[in-house]
Amino acid sequence: MSAVIQGACDTTAVLPLVAGTQQRIVAWLAGRPVSQREFLRHVAAVAAQLPRAAAAVNLCEDRYHFLVAFAAVAVAGQTNLLPPSRARQAVDEVMGAHPGCYAISDRVLDASPPHLWQLPALDELTLGADAPIPLLPASQIVAIGYTSGSTGAPKPNPKSWGSFHASTALNATLLREHCADAALSLVATVPPQHMYGMEMSVLLPLLADIGVDTGKPLMPADIAATLAALPAPRVLVTTPVHLRALVQSDIALPELAGVVCATAPLCRELAAAAEARFATRVIEVFGSTETCVIAHRRSAEQECWQHYPGVQLRPQPDGTLVAADWFDAPVALHDIVELLPGRLFRLRGRNSDLLEIAGKRASLADLTRRLLAIDGVVDGVIFQRDGDHCGVQRLAALVVAPDLGETAILDALRSAMDPAFLPRPLRKVELLPRNETGKLPRAALLAALNSANSGA
Repeated sequence: MSAVIQGACDTTAVLPLVAGTQQRIVAWLAGRPVSQREFLRHVAAVAAQLPRAAAAVNLCEDRYHFLVAFAAVAVAGQTNLLPPSRARQAVDEVMGAHPGCYAISDRVLDASPPHLWQLPALDELTLGADAPIPLLPASQIVAIGYTSGSTGAPKPNPKSWGSFHASTALNATLLREHCADAALSLVATVPPQHMYGMEMSVLLPLLADIGVDTGKPLMPADIAATLAALPAPRVLVTTPVHLRALVQSDIALPELAGVVCATAPLCRELAAAAEARFATRVIEVFGSTETCVIAHRRSAEQECWQHYPGVQLRPQPDGTLVAADWFDAPVALHDIVELLPGRLFRLRGRNSDLLEIAGKRASLADLTRRLLAIDGVVDGVIFQRDGDHCGVQRLAALVVAPDLGETAILDALRSAMDPAFLPRPLRKVELLPRNETGKLPRAALLAALNSANSGA
């Protein structure tokens, strides 16, 4: 498995859209292999029909349709806009920030955004003859990813083709070293619009010897069936939420070369349970929309992270500056790190995650971990409410625990944490308001808490 990265850090270079031979498998479309040759013919046919504009919001839900549209937009010299979700308000906000752009969809939408362009049926396209692999300037901004909004308003993050090439080469090396040094079949439970999904299920199939399944299975039985339909070696790209559901189910998975996990902290207990249950290795990756993946660890055995070669971490009082040769400028993250020898570091939490109440300190991530460790808790989160009129920090919790009462959960928490950090109120809900990647936007948490309080 290899990636083409020559000249990735040279902004005057041109870089190929795809790597490998014309015969290699880029995707599995409803169980049918799609070769790189067929993929490039689809891309050329779609690129020739695109509206003239500077940018397009890629709303395609089928992963292959997204992949074709993403590549066609880039080949046409346009920029893919990746909103934090496909919700109409989020799409409208992104389109409003880019006057003259349009949206691409592969299906009829209930609430269509303005200037919607329907992706044509690929099997009905008139495909031209084979052509040379498209070359894109390394400096071309091929995508603008928006942050999820879990810690504030979504922000734009431009991505050049050169930076994507460089970071994808590192991700490909990670899979080659920890999963299999062979052509891989990949199944992802995360949407391609999210930067983690973009890196693992769009860029890797373009630039490494990886064929991605075009669906987005979510339920354990669907994930198992999708994996079983693909040839080994197989890799599952997922989130802690989906991994927990798989471990708690009685579903058997086919042989896995590895599991890649991200979007939320993965506790050692869950990683170890998944490795034992599915006889595989779970690799957790660390990154952000701003940086892409920059580090990894085997969470079942390792507390510390190892950052990629070429990445530099510079601790700051309120976070960390991240630099790399393929960045235009250092990126400031809210994560607080402790540097260790050998490209290792320890995460000490996020600036916004750290609490000080009554002279005592804790992190929201650790408090939530203690909540999830309670027998009978299926899902849950402890989060910070708005401060009162004196600026005092208040904590609340939403918990999915069908067989436990709120009092019983609080009693269990009292033995697991300092009383100063007990969440009040703690409310049981049927489901947490997670988005497509399993994250919990603050606004959604506050709305769910208000709704639970009103019904209490």
